[in-house]
Amino acid sequence: MSQAKPLLGCIADDFTGATDLANMLVRGGMRTVQTIGVPAEMPAVAADALVIALKSRTIPAADAIEQSLAALRWLQQQGCTQFFFKYCSTFDSTDAGNIGQVTDALMKELGVDFTIACPAFPENGRTIYRGYLFVADVLLNESGMENHPLTPMTDANLVRVLQRQTGSKVGLVRYDAVARGAAAVQDRFAALRADGVKMAIADAVSDKDLFTLGEACAELKLITGGSGVALGLPENFRRAGLLHAVGEAAQLPKIEGLSVVLAGSASKATNAQVAEWKAKRPSFRIDPLALARGEDVVGQALAFADERIKNEPVLIFATATPDEVKAVQKELGVAKAGHIVEQALASIASGLKQRGVRQFVVAGGETSGAVVQALDVRALRIGPQIDPGVPATATLDEQPVALALKSGNFGTVDFFEKALRVLAGKTA
Repeated sequence: MSQAKPLLGCIADDFTGATDLANMLVRGGMRTVQTIGVPAEMPAVAADALVIALKSRTIPAADAIEQSLAALRWLQQQGCTQFFFKYCSTFDSTDAGNIGQVTDALMKELGVDFTIACPAFPENGRTIYRGYLFVADVLLNESGMENHPLTPMTDANLVRVLQRQTGSKVGLVRYDAVARGAAAVQDRFAALRADGVKMAIADAVSDKDLFTLGEACAELKLITGGSGVALGLPENFRRAGLLHAVGEAAQLPKIEGLSVVLAGSASKATNAQVAEWKAKRPSFRIDPLALARGEDVVGQALAFADERIKNEPVLIFATATPDEVKAVQKELGVAKAGHIVEQALASIASGLKQRGVRQFVVAGGETSGAVVQALDVRALRIGPQIDPGVPATATLDEQPVALALKSGNFGTVDFFEKALRVLAGKTA
């Protein structure tokens, strides 16, 4: 039996990032529950790790800080002893925040003077070397992320990026220290602390590096990063005798019902996944300009689904190329363009649930946030991995719904089909 209280408390700045992190912890044998926002009470299910999913990545920094501190205080009340602030493996943010400012606030609340920042996720092609973030074989600012509609990333040097967001001194745990092992990394932590550094970008180019960093962070009360650095955390609790092997950590109930794919991300990966689906199966495109004109696009999408969904899953998408996104933003404005699409997909999700859909594959962090809110999801049990960073999940309800919530840039080209198979209880 595992301990009665959760050990690790996590705060994620978007919904898909939360499931990405939870997936890593389940792979390490930690029974993991994800909540949507700060819950009123602890979910009635045993958990070694709790992950609170916020929607704080692109909101004003002051609001992100307020929400993150509320999440931290709730996790402390549940008995968590170590805390993790999770953001995207592409370090999505702006010079105004929110990664640096939220980290500052969490450090102050916890009374700590040092933490790391490591968004590396080698399994998905995100590596950090000499402080520079690579996506596959190119620098972050050449990967397509420079065209992100909300958080364009035009600088691959994470020390510079983070330093622009915080008044705290930012340093670097360079790869040569990581390669020498956990003790060398801890020595580097000590040297940086002595130099007044409060946040340190940590290099990592392989999963081995992430396990090394995880071990080195065993005594840190706060860790920040992408989901990858969480790979090494379960073993710390196991070494301390606090976590025992839990074979059923990834088990989910079988959920029967109709299936749908909803896509709102404009990323390269999701564009490719949408194209793959469209070549073989039925799909309906959401036109933001038609929504802005007041046309009943939601009704049209539901009518499209009504005619087909009892025979096979359908895709309803707003995914578009960067040029198409820019054209819509130019006409409607960035905020309005994103908001009306998210709300349309949320309304469609709600209508589909009423029609008997119980298996939802959702692409895009902002889209996932809107959909889970529309479905009134309060908490999720995390199940098996579909693709790196994307697990199957099930809601903790009397009538559970199966969900795969995918960050825009994650997943293979055939991800939608694989996800539907896993949600149906089949192998990927």
